[in-house]
Amino acid sequence: MTSFIQLHLLTAYPPSNLNRDDLGRPKTAIVGGTERLRISSQSLKRAWRTSEHFENALGDFKGTRTKRLGTEVYGKLISADIREKDAEKWASAIAAVFGKVKKENPLETEQLTHVSPEEWQAVMALAKALAAENREPEKEELDLLREKPKAVDIALFGRMLAASPAFNVEAAAQVAHAITVNQVEIEDDFFTAVDDLNTHEEDAGAGHMGDAGFSAGVFYQYLCIDRDRLVENLQGDGDLANRAITSLTEAAARVAPTGKQNSFASRAYTSYLLAEKGGQQPRSLSVAFLKPVRGDDLMTRAIDALKTQCDNFDRMYGDCADERRTMNAHTGKGDTLKEIIDFVAG
Repeated sequence: MTSFIQLHLLTAYPPSNLNRDDLGRPKTAIVGGTERLRISSQSLKRAWRTSEHFENALGDFKGTRTKRLGTEVYGKLISADIREKDAEKWASAIAAVFGKVKKENPLETEQLTHVSPEEWQAVMALAKALAAENREPEKEELDLLREKPKAVDIALFGRMLAASPAFNVEAAAQVAHAITVNQVEIEDDFFTAVDDLNTHEEDAGAGHMGDAGFSAGVFYQYLCIDRDRLVENLQGDGDLANRAITSLTEAAARVAPTGKQNSFASRAYTSYLLAEKGGQQPRSLSVAFLKPVRGDDLMTRAIDALKTQCDNFDRMYGDCADERRTMNAHTGKGDTLKEIIDFVAG
């Protein structure tokens, strides 16, 4: 039976613009007929996988997401005094293994490609051999992709290679877009910057003027991890899978997206975390917030709504999890984050 880990988090962000749209304004969604703030799952996953929690615990097992693999190989070849024409041709052939290369720049792929550490090492070893022997790569030497790359971020969040679907990796973790439990309105911060060398003798105006959208709210965030798939993706390494789960849980609770942090310092820890384990079909608790939470204590009301919805699902469907733990930093009760991490990784 498949084993699932589900995390439900409530996090209060002060005025912020953590994840912007194409106009530079905070991303939103209409939920239950009202406007909510939204942080995309892509933004959340990048913040987590590039965090120090991931780096410190899993640095040797983290992939590299890039279009510039060919550029890196080209640099290695050029530094070994390979002719520019040959270096570009050979580097482009290597880059093409990981994705279709651009016509205007054959050293870059059209899409970002997630390269595992072992694949990166194989690429650099091949580049070194080509440079030492001053020759182009053989066809069999271009078998650089791995079906089950041992990279935790690829194992958790997946990889798609349109040109080589046999090397796709199905994600072991599903991450929902975070939304506010409360209705919001986007406000505008009008700001000016002063030119320090302006003596105001000729011009007393500002050196720069601009505006930035922002809003605030309590976000509901949902993650689901298929532990069995994660272990399979990591070549059966259960210990590494537990380290990945530990790092992801800690990052989800502690790490905020980096958008506009210098302007708003809107870093926040999760105030409430419900962790569940079991083989039951996963389900989000976002329905608890179709009706926006209102009142002067949004966090308490949001926690109550989450608990009520969880209990109601259990009552109608039977137990939706085998075990549960909660951390309530709003009241200082329940398990600690360390105890939650030990629970989900146990």
